[in-house]
Amino acid sequence: MVNLLDPTNVITRMFNAKKYDEMYNYCKNLLDKTPNDMVGLQNISLSLIYLKKYEDAIVFCDKVLEIKNGDTFAIKNKIYALEGLNQYEQVIKLCEQILSTNPKDSWTLNSMGLSLNELDRHQDALKCYEKSLEIDSSDVTALMNKAISLSHLGNYVDAIKFYDDAQTYDSSLKEISLAKSRLFEKLDMKDDAFLAAQGILNKDMEKIKIAAKKNKCSIFHQFCENEFENFNLK
Repeated sequence: MVNLLDPTNVITRMFNAKKYDEMYNYCKNLLDKTPNDMVGLQNISLSLIYLKKYEDAIVFCDKVLEIKNGDTFAIKNKIYALEGLNQYEQVIKLCEQILSTNPKDSWTLNSMGLSLNELDRHQDALKCYEKSLEIDSSDVTALMNKAISLSHLGNYVDAIKFYDDAQTYDSSLKEISLAKSRLFEKLDMKDDAFLAAQGILNKDMEKIKIAAKKNKCSIFHQFCENEFENFNLK
């Protein structure tokens, strides 16, 4: 039977309910009783991150690391806090520390890539996302970040491809459609930009364009016809 009063369970309930102030106060009480309580230290830093008190969060992360050098959870919390403070060089150093012992940590590879992007080191960021995709080719975060990096480098065609791959795995991310549409606009591909904005995958765009040519109508008209037919089939 689950012990509802166990600190870890109490903190989890507060975190899931987004009650970060309560979570902070609960962890503070734990630490008042036992200053080196690892559950309290780890989670008070997490609550402070969500409360956007990044410098305070780092203090508690460092306390964990004094007790347990190399604690991955504390290092990742510190990375979150440093990102909030825009201290990207420090983030990269911590990411390198994690990767030195676990080179296949996808979260860390993606975090390092994002900091490299923020420092306009997009070519270096690409290497991080490529390593992450070698581990998991369906990593949506890595796919999107690789698309963003390629876009910064002016490689719009390949960027569109990686956005499309990300959309294939997770069609709920509406920002992908808009990003793809903007890149098609940059390539002066108006019809593709319109279809991308509607959430259409690249392979389905071609079907619509072929049908429009066959029916001698505009892409917009063909899209509307398809939508009408799909609606009637429901």
